[in-house]
Amino acid sequence: MERGLEGAVEIMRRRCGWRPLLLGLMLLAVTAMGGAQQPLSMDEAALRGQTIFDGVSATGMVLVVVRNREVAVKSYGETFPGSRVKPDANSLLRLCSISKALTGDLLAKLVADGKVGLNDPLQKFAPRGKTVPRGADGNKITLLELATHTSGLPREVSAYPKDAPHFTFPDHAYRWIWLPKQKLAKTPGTAALYSNVGFDLLGDALATATGKTYAQLLHERIAMPLGLRDTTLTPTKEQCDRLLRGNRDEGPCTDTQASGASGGVYSTAADMARLLQYLLRVPGLPAQPSSALARYLKPESLKSIKGLSHAGDPTGIGLGWIQLGDPASPSMVMEKTGGGAGFETYIALNSKQQTGVFLAITEGQGHQRIDFYHEANVMLAALANVPALPPKAHPAHAAKKKHSSSARAKAAGKKKATAKRK
Repeated sequence: MERGLEGAVEIMRRRCGWRPLLLGLMLLAVTAMGGAQQPLSMDEAALRGQTIFDGVSATGMVLVVVRNREVAVKSYGETFPGSRVKPDANSLLRLCSISKALTGDLLAKLVADGKVGLNDPLQKFAPRGKTVPRGADGNKITLLELATHTSGLPREVSAYPKDAPHFTFPDHAYRWIWLPKQKLAKTPGTAALYSNVGFDLLGDALATATGKTYAQLLHERIAMPLGLRDTTLTPTKEQCDRLLRGNRDEGPCTDTQASGASGGVYSTAADMARLLQYLLRVPGLPAQPSSALARYLKPESLKSIKGLSHAGDPTGIGLGWIQLGDPASPSMVMEKTGGGAGFETYIALNSKQQTGVFLAITEGQGHQRIDFYHEANVMLAALANVPALPPKAHPAHAAKKKHSSSARAKAAGKKKATAKRK
């Protein structure tokens, strides 16, 4: 069968001249028909990356692949429209809601340290005189419920200031004025409702428990031990000069400590390569607590799930992570999506095969012709040499989600559309 596959690829090469989009799609078809085969090589992964880039109509894209001790960083497109300069491993990116996975990591570390407990109520860490709302039955919001989007809190606070830069609102003071006035949409622990403000409150709790700012925790417990030179909430001018840009002005590159726990983290492909190695427990870096990537909730235990299925239907919910696929299957994936400020980001891990991918794209002028997340999952499966997870029945392309999010934001009187943060 291997020789048959190689022959088919060679025929395609001669006929297509290695035209990336067509050849990449044909390779996907051959892979599906081929059965047992060799895992995707890093060079072939770069070709798949080109296919994804062509299909999403982005301005720029970076791809990071880690498989055991193999690491590859590839880039596509331009650093900004018309620059004719490709991104590289040190181009600055916005992680957007992948930041939540880092918050989950910090939570797991502080639990292991005995600083906090998963079942600690948020009220324990509230500022003096501030009361955290309870469920209709009196249930208190716990740190675990904040980390699994089951607190009953809404996705965002209400109205955003007209010209607030991305990921700079709401700050700590505003959150704790807003929170006591809220009535929970669901009883804590009974339903999943994606909540950005919930993760920012979780970050507040971790900061209070340690007597440090969230930015200090991020630096001291993740960035510094892993050697992440550009993973930060407070970028310098030199770092900001490296920030990738899409086809629209998304405002300034600035301090994002206000929402660091939910979406404000900046990073680079080089840093994400080391983070993937850490998450996959590749020897040579500090080992992540196994609890940080564990599944904590089964969807069938909840009354409803909303906002957690961008990359597929969840089979489990972790500390900021979403599980896709049967946990007993070699194809099971832990993933996190992100989006906002002109970026779309995705990280997906197959821990059983010690394989992971990270992609970040910047907004382009065209429309997406493929499901960004599904194609990344297909690449991950090919790299890990396992069957790919099936696509969603009704995939929603980022371009369509962006349009609907902006429409909802406009209807609500928000100048800045924040609903896209995933």
